[in-house]
Amino acid sequence: MAAKFPQFTLRIPQKQLDKLHYIAEYNARSCNRELELLIRLHINTFEKEHGEISEEDIKGMNK
Repeated sequence: MAAKFPQFTLRIPQKQLDKLHYIAEYNARSCNRELELLIRLHINTFEKEHGEISEEDIKGMNK
């Protein structure tokens, strides 16, 4: 059974989506996996520059 992950709707111009699909296929990944990788890399880069994002940081933004 597939894991239950939250879903997120993304609005993106068709041309960018087409290019993302091309890159994902080139990398032998689904478009979803390609986006997951890009997000993970972006978070890692952010945290290297600004420090780790803690649960308290996340909870604090929702106030």
